[in-house]
Amino acid sequence: MTNNTEGHVSGKEKLQACSTLKEILKQATEFERSARDFYALLSPKVSKRIRYLVDELVIEEQAHYDLFTDLADNADIEAQIKLEIATPPSNKRFSDCIQLPDLGDNPDDQTILQFALGREQAAMDQYHSLAQSTPEGPLKDVFTFLAQEETEHKNDLEKLYYEVVHSGGV
Repeated sequence: MTNNTEGHVSGKEKLQACSTLKEILKQATEFERSARDFYALLSPKVSKRIRYLVDELVIEEQAHYDLFTDLADNADIEAQIKLEIATPPSNKRFSDCIQLPDLGDNPDDQTILQFALGREQAAMDQYHSLAQSTPEGPLKDVFTFLAQEETEHKNDLEKLYYEVVHSGGV
């Protein structure tokens, strides 16, 4: 008798495939904090032609951090953050973005923009997945809002990337 377990998901795998919204919220808060800190340290090292963008990213990441911090402290959603949902397929890439590279003292604009694009893509994918799987309520609204905002950020970065890399500068 052959035991064919292909396609079978064990109980342990099912548990690992779920996270509480509280865990997801904690991870998202750390993602936004690390991005804010990274861009803040990077700002004085970048060229003047993209410094405005890096400074804007510091402000935007701080706003996202504040949003998640406020949600975590909101007693009105205490029951919702205890719910378990499927861990998004993008979760590993999203959590990997918390670990930041050392771009040195004089990072070039292309490297910075590539890194920022990667982070925005990871955030966009994560928040979009979370918006789809989170039950109706304030957290779903936040994830929907952030998915749209990260999409806008990514589009803006792509335009700037094209200008800087393919057109010879802004």
